[in-house]
Amino acid sequence: MKKITKLFSAALIMGIVAISGFQAKAHCEIPCGIYGDSVRIALLYEHIETIEKSMNQINELSKSENPDYNQLVRWVMNKEEHAKEMQEIVSQYFLHQRVKITSSADEAAYRKYVKQLELLHHLSVFAMKSKQSTDLSIIDTLREKLHLFEHAYFGDDH
Repeated sequence: MKKITKLFSAALIMGIVAISGFQAKAHCEIPCGIYGDSVRIALLYEHIETIEKSMNQINELSKSENPDYNQLVRWVMNKEEHAKEMQEIVSQYFLHQRVKITSSADEAAYRKYVKQLELLHHLSVFAMKSKQSTDLSIIDTLREKLHLFEHAYFGDDH
């Protein structure tokens, strides 16, 4: 047992030492330095599409004379999960790690920073609203805000 404890302690210390040599940048907060910004944008679009399909299925099943409640619940849970995953990407990936705090001394950079924050906030709030409703206008807003964020983040030439 002492040998296992010593091995674990040594591995833990080596891991901490190895990690401390990296800059604090990562998609996983370790930091590993691996980013996939365009992948995250694509995932956000996919989550929006999935939420839309879930809303359509919920609306369709709800109209039935004898609704299949099992399927209804599954589509509601699916919608909830994808909205939550959107919020996770917006918060943990973009807000916590990728959008950098910018000084107001550089006016252009600060305007870009504020615009990105505003759009990410909209995405998070409308993802929340998609949990509360099957109103498809929320999907239009999510797509619009994501499109605007994509251009604010990557630049208009992306």
